[in-house]
Amino acid sequence: MNIMERQVKTTVIIPNYNGMDFLEKCLKSVTESETIASVLVVDNGSSDESRQFIAGRYPQVRVLAFPENRGFCAAVNAGIRAADTPYVFLLNNDTETRPDCIGKLEAAMEKDDRIFSVGARMLSMQRPDRIDDAGDFYNALGWAYAAGKGKEASRFQKPGEVFSNCAGAALYRRKYLLKLGLFDEAHFAYLEDVDIGYRARIFGYRNVAEPAAVVYHAGSGFSGSRYNAFKISHASRNSVYLVYKNMPVLQILLNLPFLLAGFFIKLLFFSVKGFGIVYARGLASGVKLCASVEGRKKKVPFSWKNVGNYGKIQWELWRNLFRAR
Repeated sequence: MNIMERQVKTTVIIPNYNGMDFLEKCLKSVTESETIASVLVVDNGSSDESRQFIAGRYPQVRVLAFPENRGFCAAVNAGIRAADTPYVFLLNNDTETRPDCIGKLEAAMEKDDRIFSVGARMLSMQRPDRIDDAGDFYNALGWAYAAGKGKEASRFQKPGEVFSNCAGAALYRRKYLLKLGLFDEAHFAYLEDVDIGYRARIFGYRNVAEPAAVVYHAGSGFSGSRYNAFKISHASRNSVYLVYKNMPVLQILLNLPFLLAGFFIKLLFFSVKGFGIVYARGLASGVKLCASVEGRKKKVPFSWKNVGNYGKIQWELWRNLFRAR
């Protein structure tokens, strides 16, 4: 094997917040990968023994430590800036990777220079025969959803195009991340991966899913459950911001009937779950963010050279209204 073949291509970036229950399995899997990769944990002010555990058991793993929890986006952005490899593999701390996962992701990435991200097939750690995420889709209702969630893993075996990839287990081309301005820290958490995938699509890049790369995911390692006030308030806030930020005004007007219907249906859904007020306040917070100086600065400027990409995205938003999860 020559020097070029031995070159490390990927930095694994693992954001961590009080993740002692998960770190052992996660770090063991990536450090024992068949493909050599650098591993970097970005700690968001953990109050448990996470940093001490890493130093004692995995001294080869670099650690960047924040004094407080700055959110997922700030953590992975710090890791991306600190990386010196062509690719970065963003990985949740409540995961385990198969030994060939990183190699499969790299091979998929190298098929086309226009590929921005390659997503692993995420399987439920509790039920490995079930999909947790096989690529993310987004539609004209303003809904983002994971393909295959809860379905049989055997049904998702073919690689293909997706709208975006879940940043809990996705390989990104670092130079494109830097070009796009990294993850938007105004999100703090939730939908930040759809946002950056959307931005990549506007500029003509591709997001693909590679089911041969497998990651097992415990799920809700940070927030604690599928439905909770933290997740709902941030997701609803960011769903408004996502539309404002990435759609030109005419596209917002074109989709407005769908978007209003989508927000209303979700309001009814979360009201039944007991979170109606939380969801409504999140929407209001999203409107406020869009009107803020920070929000206006982050809006993607429209360019006629990207009009074809906007057209493709719009067709996909309509088509995904009828796409089964």
